[in-house]
Amino acid sequence: MDSKTFSGPHKAIGQTATVGFQVGVRRTLPISQEQAWSILISPEGLKLWLGDLPSLNLNVGESFRSKEGNTGQLRVVKPFQQLRMTWGTKDWEQPSTLQIRLLSDKPDKTTISFHQEKLDSSNTREQMKLHWEQVLAAITNQIT
Repeated sequence: MDSKTFSGPHKAIGQTATVGFQVGVRRTLPISQEQAWSILISPEGLKLWLGDLPSLNLNVGESFRSKEGNTGQLRVVKPFQQLRMTWGTKDWEQPSTLQIRLLSDKPDKTTISFHQEKLDSSNTREQMKLHWEQVLAAITNQIT
């Protein structure tokens, strides 16, 4: 038997060696990076991925709390490219790390990528995968 085949414990889908569970969801849309950024940070866009809050100051260190109980703090803000933050719900013991990236090599196509790590279980991973898929579907519906 090849020792590499069974060299470690079996990991569940999305489980990492150091940061719990992670999930990534992305979709390419027929819009510019600037348009994608504007959608994400608009009041309607913020409501999709953060919950109900009137605005968010895009400054490193800025904290937020939505009416639904989603909380976090911005860690990286690169306009038109990237947001990285802690992100959690009122039911979670520890926050996760959420990164949103806007990837584009053409002026009329942008990939919006949600990547979340430090999730506590495969169940939470599946819930967040569904959530980010729904967010991307709603953004897609806004532009079509």
